[in-house]
Amino acid sequence: MRRKMAAGNWKMNGSSAALSVISDLAAAHADNTDTDIVICPPAPLLFRASEIARSSAVTIGAQDCHSETAGAFTGDIAAPMIADAGATHVIVGHSERRDAYRESNSDVRAKAKAAWEAGLVAILCIGESAEDREADNTLDIIAGQLSGSVPNGSTGDNLVVAYEPVWAIGTGAVATTAQIDEVHDFIRARLVQRFGAEVGNAIRLLYGGSVKPGNAVEIFQCDNVDGALVGGASLKAQDFTPIIEALIAS
Repeated sequence: MRRKMAAGNWKMNGSSAALSVISDLAAAHADNTDTDIVICPPAPLLFRASEIARSSAVTIGAQDCHSETAGAFTGDIAAPMIADAGATHVIVGHSERRDAYRESNSDVRAKAKAAWEAGLVAILCIGESAEDREADNTLDIIAGQLSGSVPNGSTGDNLVVAYEPVWAIGTGAVATTAQIDEVHDFIRARLVQRFGAEVGNAIRLLYGGSVKPGNAVEIFQCDNVDGALVGGASLKAQDFTPIIEALIAS
């Protein structure tokens, strides 16, 4: 059985005061044993967030890392620094990074490898644009991102794949359950084909894209959806907790 995961990506939001959300989530889910709860705050908050989450049901992740362990890369953060701050996960390949920073599949693959070398779990994002969806190119795009971004050596312990249709991120639009099923089933089949049944079936698949308390139950009923990568709804415990509860109950 794959462990469920509810991951929250705060993006460029949050402050020291906002870290009370972590305490609230830890208290609300103190008895949770079968679902990973990951909060990914901005880099300056990683250490304090990790201290608050220590010995609780909540773990901390970063939103990006560099592919190198050190060097003249002003403004970047290396995976070993993330681990040193107490985090256990890192998001790589988010569509906002792929688009605004022109990150290629090979860039994302290198970052995932760097995360592993630092002992971090990589949450690797893939997803198609609205234009790709309208042109019926979704599965071709997903196939290319999987083959180009996912490194050899992937396992259920070091990799989580998050499908986030770009057209549904922060827009309020949500993929239908039929669309989610199609893509998640396709991803699972590709992972099994590449890594074999044992590994391919062990890698968790998350859905992301305007996940909210009102649609979480329906999304988590989809086959091959092991959890969610949540944006805005993860900023407040009262919004994220119902999503986590829906996942636990699924």
